[in-house]
Amino acid sequence: MTTYEIEEKIVAMLKTVYDPEIPVNVYDLGLIYKIDVADSGDVTIDMTLSAPNCPAADFIMEDVRQKIESIEGVTNATINLVFEPEWDKDMMTDEAKLELGFL
Repeated sequence: MTTYEIEEKIVAMLKTVYDPEIPVNVYDLGLIYKIDVADSGDVTIDMTLSAPNCPAADFIMEDVRQKIESIEGVTNATINLVFEPEWDKDMMTDEAKLELGFL
């Protein structure tokens, strides 16, 4: 499996991870800043949260890590929580904006 195919599977899997307080997945919310897939199968994801003091932060990050590591071809997943650039609603996909009533 190529790194591109693994990345496609990662994106699909990220669309199954939700912030418990928002009915939209973390990918469409624009919380995923970077996905790196190494030839070795090591995956590094830079992600943020909609609020720095999000009470569900640990739950969301662990959910992301477990789901990414369950993908065939992924040997290890490192999830980095970053707050630069600061997240805002303009980072959401149009589908997410529509779902949340911003369009």
